[in-house]
Amino acid sequence: MACTGKCRHCSEGDHDGFTGHIDAEAAAEAIRKICAHYRIKTVMTFGGEPLLYPDVVCTIHKTASDLGIEKRQLITNGFFSKSPERIEAVVKDLQNSGVNDLLLSVDAFHQEHIPLDPVFHFAKTAVQARIPVRLQPAWLVSPEDSNPYNDRTWEVIRKFNSMPIALNQGNVIFPAGNALKYLRGYFDEKAPVSNPYEEDPKDVRTISFDPDGGVLNGNVYQTDILEIIENYKP
Repeated sequence: MACTGKCRHCSEGDHDGFTGHIDAEAAAEAIRKICAHYRIKTVMTFGGEPLLYPDVVCTIHKTASDLGIEKRQLITNGFFSKSPERIEAVVKDLQNSGVNDLLLSVDAFHQEHIPLDPVFHFAKTAVQARIPVRLQPAWLVSPEDSNPYNDRTWEVIRKFNSMPIALNQGNVIFPAGNALKYLRGYFDEKAPVSNPYEEDPKDVRTISFDPDGGVLNGNVYQTDILEIIENYKP
């Protein structure tokens, strides 16, 4: 949950004061056990800003790579250091750990507080390391809607035109957390709200670990992950 951003669209709200993160070895062991019983297609690390803890990220992705998991995704705002040397060292570690799908969150909301120069250097270094990079913007109302935030997002995106980076479809902001607090006027309050990050509790296709080890109504620090899965009830 720790983050370098203070984004007004963040569904999690303010991130001040967070320092906790998933334990690397606990996460790696859970991945190994799950893969022994299920066919896992994708592992993603995310936050907050996951690259505040690159060693944890790399341990998770190296485990996934060793197990033959096809897609090893990282979603990041790209801002964890202003030092070019530090940025280049972290990218090298990501390359060695097997990250093969890097989703870079750049848009009007992230760049309101996050400087673009270190993010640009991070993206350029990742491309040079042959890590596939895609831009993952957040859109207000829809990607096609004309509003000041989307206009600014397109300006940010165009700054990456010099690099061979694909533009992913991104996410449409939904009314929760900071978005509901700061962007309320853009939402139809009568329309049903659907959180795109929530799984159908009766048809689970993915599982997500909280920084404190919470997963599927259990806790991986206290209970074996396979036992948690076996005993899961919506």
